[in-house]
Amino acid sequence: MTTFMLMPLTIGVWEWVIIALVVLLLFGGKKIPELMKGLGKGVKNFKEGMKEVENDVNEIKKDIESEQ
Repeated sequence: MTTFMLMPLTIGVWEWVIIALVVLLLFGGKKIPELMKGLGKGVKNFKEGMKEVENDVNEIKKDIESEQ
């Protein structure tokens, strides 16, 4: 087996450089900060949602334990 077959999802430094250049060409230098800001907000909202779900699950567990 070749290395390519064993690690098909490995991304090297040059691949990241090419991806960055393509993104820069597609969106331009002015849009990238806006995109990153939106991505950051999305990640923050996702984490807050996960905490809310975890809190809800913990409350339900407490209710079930107190009923027994």
